[in-house]
Amino acid sequence: MNTMQVRENHHCAIWAFAAAVLLVPALLGAQEVGGIPEAAAKPAIQLGAPFSDHAILQREMPVPIWGWSQPGARVTIEFQGQKTTAVAGTDGKWLITLDPLKASTEPAELVVSDEAGNRTSLKDILVGEVWICSGQSNMQYGWGNESHPMFNWGGDTNLAALVPDAKTRPIRSFAVLPDVSFTPVNHCNGSWSTNVSGSAVAFGFSYHLSQTLNVPVGVMVTCWGSSSIEGWMPRELTAQLPHFKATMEAFDANTNVHGRIRAAMEKGIKHGNTFVRQQPNLLYNAMLHPLLPYASRGLVWYQGEANAKQASNYAQSLPSWISHLRKEWGLADFHVLLVMLPGFGDEAWPGFREVQVEAAKQPHMSIANTIDLGDAKNIHPADKAPVCERLALLARRDVYGEKLEAQGPLFSRAMVKDTVMVIEFEHADGMKTTDGATPTGFMLAGPDHVWHTATAVIKGNTVELEAAEVAVPAFVRYAFSGKPAVNLVNGADLPAYPFRTDVEAK
Repeated sequence: MNTMQVRENHHCAIWAFAAAVLLVPALLGAQEVGGIPEAAAKPAIQLGAPFSDHAILQREMPVPIWGWSQPGARVTIEFQGQKTTAVAGTDGKWLITLDPLKASTEPAELVVSDEAGNRTSLKDILVGEVWICSGQSNMQYGWGNESHPMFNWGGDTNLAALVPDAKTRPIRSFAVLPDVSFTPVNHCNGSWSTNVSGSAVAFGFSYHLSQTLNVPVGVMVTCWGSSSIEGWMPRELTAQLPHFKATMEAFDANTNVHGRIRAAMEKGIKHGNTFVRQQPNLLYNAMLHPLLPYASRGLVWYQGEANAKQASNYAQSLPSWISHLRKEWGLADFHVLLVMLPGFGDEAWPGFREVQVEAAKQPHMSIANTIDLGDAKNIHPADKAPVCERLALLARRDVYGEKLEAQGPLFSRAMVKDTVMVIEFEHADGMKTTDGATPTGFMLAGPDHVWHTATAVIKGNTVELEAAEVAVPAFVRYAFSGKPAVNLVNGADLPAYPFRTDVEAK
């Protein structure tokens, strides 16, 4: 397939999606979005939710821009030397896709006009890298800035120390304020800001990318504490996922729940409203759908605490959801960076991390290992700085093509030699411990599946394990507990990933 065919296919996918997206309000009637009815009077030219002054547009890929005008109006966009025209449909919707743009730190104006002389413009537009940052409370956790209503709790002094330098860089943010909707909507409460993100993880990630890529970096943060993955899933996935279908059927049948949600909507959704943010599908409709298909490189997904006790369902939901998002964005290589759940005193978490690690084996996915971080008693740990650094390393290697080590030792295979279990690792050059002591966190079991603490010795890219109580080693586990004590890293000081070989013996 040649370049022109690829571009035409991409444009067709965008148009097909846009038609479905933009017809929803017409079919379903006016929806309340942030207290503003969509049926209210609109300007002659109205741009989609993600477009405002100070925006960063994605470099080096087609850039769809959409909005509304008078039915049949010929709408033109001018930006960076391009001049592209489309005709609004009978419902007034239009979508124009700009050809790939070059990165630029020079503020520019994007002008939208029609043949009737109506004109609107976006000012101070840059071109660089754009990432969506989503999830629940640990994505919402702030770095220490108390001025933003969404991120005014938490704090990481290591990240806060980076803010003065970050403010000298072309880093920008877009924060979607909390909202819910029973149906997909086209507008959200949010706009681009020249301030860094209030989210600790989104800020740190954008800062480290900016340092190394030397282009503008924008993060679009849409998250809400306590939310499950089901809250961020479109209703269409009920056709693929029986457990999600059952969830939505129960939700649809519960008139009491619907009444409570509508009452909350009438009062105005607040970020502290726990009940509404725990419902399925509503956050996708109001807080993710309006961003589609804004051109972006990928998604940083820090979520799972709310689903940790349903790991088997999550193992199905996560890949199906990501596949659906890629179709909606029209990007098969839309990259997903997962954040592993860190250490916490919940024994359901090891099995959930296992699901996360398995999911990250799929193309265009990576996972930041956080097994050495966290707090046994606090589900919102403060040590977010290493999370940001590891996410940026993965992006630099897996998305931007840098030749660097971006992950810690990864289990390859286990071999038994007499009473010794030998573990081979990948990404293990310079393997060592952080404290100079012997490796901790390893457990051995014989055929009886009775676990004992193992004595571990590093030998090159392997670790040799023994336990006096295990005459014939059969199975090994590493860091397979809620909050393990671990110290094994490679020469890049990145921690070894948790694993177990007794998967069939769950």
